[in-house]
Amino acid sequence: MNEIVIVDYGAGNTRSVQATLARLGHASVVSADPTAIATAWYVVLPGVGSARSAMDHLSETGAAEAIAGRVRSGKPVLGICLGLQLALESSEEDGGVEGLGIVPGRVVRLSDERVPRLGWSIVEPWGEAYYFAHSYGAITDDAVATAEGVTAVVSRGSFLGVQFHPEKSGPAGLVFLDQCLSLV
Repeated sequence: MNEIVIVDYGAGNTRSVQATLARLGHASVVSADPTAIATAWYVVLPGVGSARSAMDHLSETGAAEAIAGRVRSGKPVLGICLGLQLALESSEEDGGVEGLGIVPGRVVRLSDERVPRLGWSIVEPWGEAYYFAHSYGAITDDAVATAEGVTAVVSRGSFLGVQFHPEKSGPAGLVFLDQCLSLV
């Protein structure tokens, strides 16, 4: 079976992502090991947590360079929520944080009346509802879908990032993850 690595940065939703992948019949490991990340069949950079602490952990372990190297070499990476945000060049969160720089753009605090933005929202143009939980959003020319005017999906090379949580999005999330894994 092909190895899926869920990147460990000391926080995040690794258990729920791992359980959802298992439900789809895919084995996965949680790791920050740069070699495991570089050589995996597929890598998931999960969401939930603080941008600064996540980037500090990714940098200290060498995982940051391994993730960026994967994308440069055309190997797939899926970023979920904070995982999408970390892929950009910078974030306003935590007083300003440099990101992985995989995707040109920046992350800004949402200015909606609903912050944090929690709940289900239709992703356009897909027409499917997914579960969101975030206070920051991506500003990038690589956005390919939105939800309520906020970037919901970003695609650049072998990197695909989603602001929503597919592992918490019921049947639609399962279909999305299964499609991601079947494209490799």
